[in-house]
Amino acid sequence: MSVPKSVGFIGLGVMGLRMVERLTKLTERDVVIYVFDVNTEVTRVLAEQHPGRVVVQQNSREVAASSHTVLTMVPEGHHLRSVYMTPDVGILSADLSDRILIDCSTIDITTSSLVRQAVKEKSTSASFYDCPVSGGSLGAENGTLTFMLGCGPDDQNVGFLQSILSMLGKSIIPCGRPGLGLLAKFCNNYCSGLIAIATSEAFNIAMSQGMDPRILHKIFKTSTASSTVNDTWNPVPGLCPDAPSSHGYQGGFKLRLMRKDFGLAVDAAKSGGARLALGDAALKLYTEASTDPEYSELDARVVFKYLGGKQDWEADQVAGRTDVT
Repeated sequence: MSVPKSVGFIGLGVMGLRMVERLTKLTERDVVIYVFDVNTEVTRVLAEQHPGRVVVQQNSREVAASSHTVLTMVPEGHHLRSVYMTPDVGILSADLSDRILIDCSTIDITTSSLVRQAVKEKSTSASFYDCPVSGGSLGAENGTLTFMLGCGPDDQNVGFLQSILSMLGKSIIPCGRPGLGLLAKFCNNYCSGLIAIATSEAFNIAMSQGMDPRILHKIFKTSTASSTVNDTWNPVPGLCPDAPSSHGYQGGFKLRLMRKDFGLAVDAAKSGGARLALGDAALKLYTEASTDPEYSELDARVVFKYLGGKQDWEADQVAGRTDVT
């Protein structure tokens, strides 16, 4: 099935806005994208930039009523409940016959299951999928996201889901059944969060002894410490020009959201009886850092700075200093 002529998108934050902008570029010109966000300035500007292609709606119900397929991207479970279940203006108050509903948020599985069941009760012909993403704002902008689909590879809508999501990402992976897309995302961010801490600590160790971080960065990229965090999102300012760390840790994946996702992973481990060696310590660090107003709204790799990582190391290099303690 080809991309429908009407697509809805609810939630135009750092990720959602970039995803909608890609849809305007890659869909046919007669495809209309209906959007809603509580930030009316964002939707206004987006509609002005794409006249006739992006149409602003007043609430979630209007988006669902106008669109064959609706994508949502919101921060937490209570936001998704509001989007779907608010009386008169939520998605569930619209006619959902034959609708495809794709939630790209990273939220708790209980809320996702609650919404999926409510959709099923509203319309037997509608389909709801948990489908969180990985790749951050750079992935959203470049169309290189990974989508983790909460369904099996034999789901009746997999072909359609592949067709629309492939415009936004390079990997669309069915994870087996509802809820497992979210579980996969928890595990991904648990691993990514640990790597961010480990990378920050490793660079702190090297820089505390006077080593040029550019050299360590080069070594990591060609050695067993290579990772997306090191190679693309390095927490040390100046090593990756496009990384949030090189722009005051602005943009990227907010620290408070990393704390949320990391906590969901730790909760999943406890409920499943999986033993953790590092989880509690890392969760404590992310909790402490995310409750500090100086850090909470910055990219999660700001843990390097929170741990005391050197921010002006380039000035020291220029000055010819060998000690960076």
